[in-house]
Amino acid sequence: MATTRFSRPVEIPDDLGDVSVAPVTGRVTLPLHVAWSGQGDYDMSNEDQLRSVYELVMTEGTEDDVLHYIDLNQLLDVWEDLWLSPHVRERWTAWLRGRGLLPE
Repeated sequence: MATTRFSRPVEIPDDLGDVSVAPVTGRVTLPLHVAWSGQGDYDMSNEDQLRSVYELVMTEGTEDDVLHYIDLNQLLDVWEDLWLSPHVRERWTAWLRGRGLLPE
């Protein structure tokens, strides 16, 4: 886990992308520790809402949250459109590049 002085750890499970773990689809309600602002209901079939879920989970979620809500193929499809703080994008970029999923 990587952290900066003023940020929480960015948690990425090594087994993200394991086909035996199916991320959620349809309507979801994010847990309060992820969507602490109170807006927690999202429709994963709506691309804007899916991106919002990914941004929240990638920034605030635990490894279990990432496994539960993030589909690796969908993540790669929306990667360029995600708004992530620099430390979160840096950690995820390193993880994705380390697995050959993003160009160097």
